[in-house]
Formats: sequence, C-alpha cells, structure tokens
Amino acid sequence: MPGPGHGDSVSAPGAAAPDAHPLDQHELSRRAFVKAAALFGAGGFLAAGGLVGLSSLTRVSAAADLDTMTAEELARRQWAMVFDLRRCDGCGRCTRGCQQMHHLPEEQEWIKVYTVTGASGQEFSLPVPCQMCEQAPCVQVCPVAATFKAPDGVVLVDQEVCIGCRMCMAACPYGVRTFNWQKPAPLPAGVAEESSPLFTTPQRQGTVGKCDSCAHRLREGDFPACVTSCSMEAVYVGDLVADVATNGRETVVLSDFLRANDAFRLKEELGTKPRVYYIAGHGQDLDF
Repeated sequence: MPGPGHGDSVSAPGAAAPDAHPLDQHELSRRAFVKAAALFGAGGFLAAGGLVGLSSLTRVSAAADLDTMTAEELARRQWAMVFDLRRCDGCGRCTRGCQQMHHLPEEQEWIKVYTVTGASGQEFSLPVPCQMCEQAPCVQVCPVAATFKAPDGVVLVDQEVCIGCRMCMAACPYGVRTFNWQKPAPLPAGVAEESSPLFTTPQRQGTVGKCDSCAHRLREGDFPACVTSCSMEAVYVGDLVADVATNGRETVVLSDFLRANDAFRLKEELGTKPRVYYIAGHGQDLDF
C-alpha cells in the first residue's frame, strides 16, 4: 500500500466531500501563472492563450486528436504534481472533483486519500493519484501498448486498444489503477461520449482506467480537476521544464519550492521516477 516509504502505516481511504473553488479565482490565477511562467521558463512557459499555449484547441478537439501537436512540441512541457500535506485535511474533494470530471461512479476512485500514521505516531492524509512515473512499470508490461507515456510525461490508457488483461494493475506499485467491471451508467444529458486516450467518457467496460492528470485540460490551458476542487489549496500542477507550479492561487518556482520544503516521492527506491511530489507536514502554522 502506498506510503512515504519510511515505515509509515496506511489505513482505509477517506470519504469524498462536495464543492470546489470558485472558477473565477482560478481564472485569475491562471493569468498570473501565464505571466510568472513567461519570466521563469526558458523561452516562455506559455503563449497568451493558456497554460500550455494551445488556445486554438477546444476541449472536444483536444480529446479527439492526440496528434494535434508533434512529439517535439509536446515534449517542451513536462508535467508534474505536488501535494502539500501540511494543507491537506483529507476531505476527499480532489477525489470527488476527479469523479465528476470523468463521470466515474462513486466507488471508482482515481485519487485515493489514505490516513497515514507516521513514525512518531502523528496522523496525516495522503492523496495518491497515478504517479506518472518516468519509468512506468505499467507501460513496460502492457502486451498491446494500450498504456503509454505521452511526450509531455503523462501516462495514458487507450481504452480502444486495452484488452483488459490487468497486467498493468499487477505491475503498478502504487495501486492506482481500477478495472471497469460494470457497464457504465449513461452520461448526463448534453455530455458527449469521447474515446480519446486524453479523455475517455464513459469508461469502457472490460478495460482499465486511472488518473490521467486531466491531460485534455492541460493541453487546453486549464487546471486538472483535483487542483480546482481542493478547498485547502494543497494541490499544485507544474511544469518541470519551465520550473513553475501553481495551486490555483499562488505561483511558485517549482524546484525551489520542492527543495525548501524537503519534498519526497513515494517508493523512490523502486526506480520508477514518479512525477508526483509530496511535502510532509511538520506542524507549521500556515497563513491561509
């Protein structure tokens, strides 16, 4: 079971809770992110249109065509996530926001929130989505290449190719993949079915699904659902190339933020090179 990797124990995932940030706050933050990234990133992190400079893409076209940009263009962005555990209260809003975005049933959690007991007996919450490993075991074992790593570092599943063998689930050391046993419920009225590796909804019965970092939103210049859903501003999305990250309100220099706060990654000893970082709680008083 996932954990910081230094003798901590983990209990059952926490329950999800409703509600999210006001969207206007994140729109303002997105504009600030654009300006900051242009200063920090080599050659500029963003075009004026959005987070990744893909303002010409709509949500539908981004989801419909994985090859809109060349591999070289996509590789100019290398996405990462940071969870600030000093702020996380285990509410599960990140899980619920993910479920709403991807139209998942309540029992299907692409972000599991665990309660972890540290070595000194303190408890803290630990959200665990797909770790977007650079050396991803799931990619290596898939016999039909249904699981693959996109040039921008996001590990995706093509459910049109997936044969449901579940070898990827057995290989994942983080336990973040789920199998679609049941026929999915009908989509809400007005929501179109989509079948791109960037965004598949509804999930395909007999295939494997997992967190995709809301890749379709990243390429449109928007934040993942877990970022916009977190009421504690504990979830950051960042670009390793531009060295910038944001939680929807503040923008930071990613490398400095990780270094100054002793960030760690889960099960680093396995050599998977995850791109999800965690900042441990040390009892600091934070100014919210």
